[in-house]
Amino acid sequence: MKNLSFFDKILYLINSFLATLLLLAYLLPFVSPNTIPLFAILSLFVPILIILNIFFVVYWLIKLKKQFLISIGILIIGWYFSAPFYKISSKSSSLNNDLKVMSYNVKSFDFFNNKKDTTQYANGYDFIVSKNPDVLTIQEFYQSQKVKLSFPYKFIKKKNEKSKFGMAIYSKFKIINSGSLDFKNTTNNIIFTDIVKEKDTIRVYNLHLESLRIKPNEENFGEENSEKLIKRVSNSFKKQADQLELFLAHEKQWKGKKIICGDFNNTAYSWVYNQISKDKKDAFVEAGKGFGKSYNYWFPMRIDFILTDNRAIINQFNSPTVKYSDHFPVLSKINW
Repeated sequence: MKNLSFFDKILYLINSFLATLLLLAYLLPFVSPNTIPLFAILSLFVPILIILNIFFVVYWLIKLKKQFLISIGILIIGWYFSAPFYKISSKSSSLNNDLKVMSYNVKSFDFFNNKKDTTQYANGYDFIVSKNPDVLTIQEFYQSQKVKLSFPYKFIKKKNEKSKFGMAIYSKFKIINSGSLDFKNTTNNIIFTDIVKEKDTIRVYNLHLESLRIKPNEENFGEENSEKLIKRVSNSFKKQADQLELFLAHEKQWKGKKIICGDFNNTAYSWVYNQISKDKKDAFVEAGKGFGKSYNYWFPMRIDFILTDNRAIINQFNSPTVKYSDHFPVLSKINW
């Protein structure tokens, strides 16, 4: 500190604070939101904290100052003990009998005719058809005649008999069982199907955990009062924890092959993700490349996942940045 200018001393104090926050964030997967709800909010900002600490490493290295050690040390800890922020290489093999899985929060299809999108597909339906998934899980589904998805089997669970909103699982393979966990006092839910592929019965879960109801493109996330925003997000994390307990109890009863898809409304640095991903494979971690970004925001936020049981082989994973929704779809090829 003695050899630093006044400006660099201020920067180092900021650097130390952000490095400490990142270190604390590494503990998030082990702390239930029901214990410290406010602490859980930090999981949303881990990508930003990583980027800022990388910036400080570069800054101090350019200036040939040993202060780079604090951030690089914490980044190395994260490299070994937390979910990957960025994947350098990917796995891109394929077998004829791979199960092609897509999970997509379509935001009620209301962006499926986005004129600002410059992709080659006229709308989101055409995009889904072009990817030709064997299994398609949809969050924020909307029942409409405009929904042109042709699958021989499907399970759609709407909020209630009069509602058109809900969740869906489409399959090219026969569905022999289906159900819903029916969360109370929320529009979110978890549904599941058992599909038969050749001699295998595979359980497919479609998760949409409690929404944070934040609007990232608006000032203060769409909330004038920051205290109300923090309280609302904290309550959402507590609801996620309760929903997770229901899921884990239900999942425990199934001993066979499984795929867990969905919008967790939380990152890979959260307690929720840590609990769901135990003894499972994350398709992005196994075969992805880059940030795996699945939410349309300026920094890389991965909140949509495809997980499998440990026996599965993940051959491919990608998350195309098509702008038909506020989420990007996640796709994977899976085998056993």
